[in-house]
Amino acid sequence: MPIVLARIDDRLVHGQIVQGWLKNIAVDKIVVASDMAANDAMQQVLMSMAVPSNVGLEVKTVSETIKAILNKEYDKIKTMLIVSSPADILEIIESGAEFKSVNVGGMHFVNGKRRLLRNISVDDSDIENLYKIYVKGIEIENRALPLDERTNIISVIEKEYLKTAAKKRS
Repeated sequence: MPIVLARIDDRLVHGQIVQGWLKNIAVDKIVVASDMAANDAMQQVLMSMAVPSNVGLEVKTVSETIKAILNKEYDKIKTMLIVSSPADILEIIESGAEFKSVNVGGMHFVNGKRRLLRNISVDDSDIENLYKIYVKGIEIENRALPLDERTNIISVIEKEYLKTAAKKRS
């Protein structure tokens, strides 16, 4: 079975993932594709403590994740892929991974970002990367939890992308 959920969430593995998503989509493995987390032993320990023992957890760099996907390592197990940014999922997609949909679960406000939706804050690079995903024919949907209403957010992204592009031209 292929990757059943590709999610952008800058918190990676946390309560919503464990209590919400895992109870509703019953995956066998969570793959965290994050260069930063792959090089942070403490963060890996904390994430592994949160994940139930019946669910595997792999924390890999983005390039290691790409190799695993292209080698079909996740084709026979139900897998959730979590990345921390639109740039990471775009890199995975541009390397040959195929997804019908990308869930944007949480991109939190930090300096240099602006609020796009309640749980999504972006900078120009995030908007550009999300737009590039969209033009590849991939749905971009927003829900914090699996039982929340599935909302296609491309109209909001496209509007912001056009504003950003117009700013760059001026």
